[in-house]
Amino acid sequence: MKNLNVEIDFPTEIVTEGQVRVLVPKLSAFVEKPSEYAPSKAPVFYNPVMELNRDIAVLALQAYQQTVKREITVCEPLAGCGVRGIRFALEVEGVKKVLINDINRKAYKLAKYNVELNRLGERVSVKNMDANLLLARHSAPYKRFDAIDIDPFGSPTPFLDSAIRATRDGGLLALTATDMAPLCGVHPKACIRKYGGKPLRTEYCHEIALRLVLGCTAVTAAKHEIGITPLFSHSTDHYVRVYILLKHGAHEANESLRNMGYILHCFNCFHRETVHEDTLLGHASECSNCGSKIDYAGPLWLGKIADEKFCTSMEEEAQKRQFKTKKRAQKILALVKTECEAPPTYYVLDKMCSRMRVPVPSVKVVLEALKKGGFIAMPTHFNLAGIKTTASAEKITSIIKTILNPNKDDKVGCKFNNF
Repeated sequence: MKNLNVEIDFPTEIVTEGQVRVLVPKLSAFVEKPSEYAPSKAPVFYNPVMELNRDIAVLALQAYQQTVKREITVCEPLAGCGVRGIRFALEVEGVKKVLINDINRKAYKLAKYNVELNRLGERVSVKNMDANLLLARHSAPYKRFDAIDIDPFGSPTPFLDSAIRATRDGGLLALTATDMAPLCGVHPKACIRKYGGKPLRTEYCHEIALRLVLGCTAVTAAKHEIGITPLFSHSTDHYVRVYILLKHGAHEANESLRNMGYILHCFNCFHRETVHEDTLLGHASECSNCGSKIDYAGPLWLGKIADEKFCTSMEEEAQKRQFKTKKRAQKILALVKTECEAPPTYYVLDKMCSRMRVPVPSVKVVLEALKKGGFIAMPTHFNLAGIKTTASAEKITSIIKTILNPNKDDKVGCKFNNF
């Protein structure tokens, strides 16, 4: 360990995360200007802000292990300093072996040091090679992993094919996407290139981003006659994250593709609807509510983004843990769980009320009014001011008017066209 420490020729510090202690780059030493993104400047990638991401990953992997009820093998092909894979080995019961890898030689040395620091040399292997090459070497049936975690700087799509092929039948694939500018419609051409679907700059663009990642995964998996089932998904801070169960078979792939389609959106009246791929042709290009031109996002995933039973299992695990991010993780878990049966897209009250030029009522009051009106309605983890509901935009607008002026019978002055 002493010799290895000499080879690490950049400023470092020891940090504690979960149950592990790891040596990481001292990020403050690599920042010259306050606006610079420190993790990208360091010689080995480490992002302390992603601790919540890693905490939830531990919960998801434990929930998966409890589902399969056997020892599992795990691979992290883009390990950086190795903190995620080391935490899997130490904090997830039933993990037999973990393989962590990074093409960066300095990252390899640092990860190797951290494995020894946590006395996990017998259960955690460290490699220094191209991620796709590593995964390709584990694509044969008896060499595949039970779980693979792809956490890149940017898009996971360059590693998607090889990761799917290296995940066993019934295995878990976890993906992070941090390239939110393309996914949220700032750079639509880049999104189409990477994910095969058109984004849209709407108030619910983060959900569209998540569904584009799921849709891309479904289409890629189907090429290998593999179907996907999202077990848990969330959008947090600057990224979207998905945990997907892979099932082999042409039937499973076909069933998975039935969840592909488009979201149609009207920027004039907030009306939106979903259509499956086989019904898009011949669909009217005008909004069915106000007659304005309608835009679209997709193809993307229209099915469920999480499984209620899996969410419950993660919640139970969270109760046992002492994460620094525990409260925030539990809130995300609870909200995603309520959204399991919710329809795609959500309405943001701030956005609607701004267009209507009226004050913004509380989310709680609007939710109660929607439920009283016989609609399914719940808050969403995507946006604190967001509401998922089966009610139309027109109905929500009417309810907002009634809440603000209960005695005026919908006579609120409203500059919003067609309302």
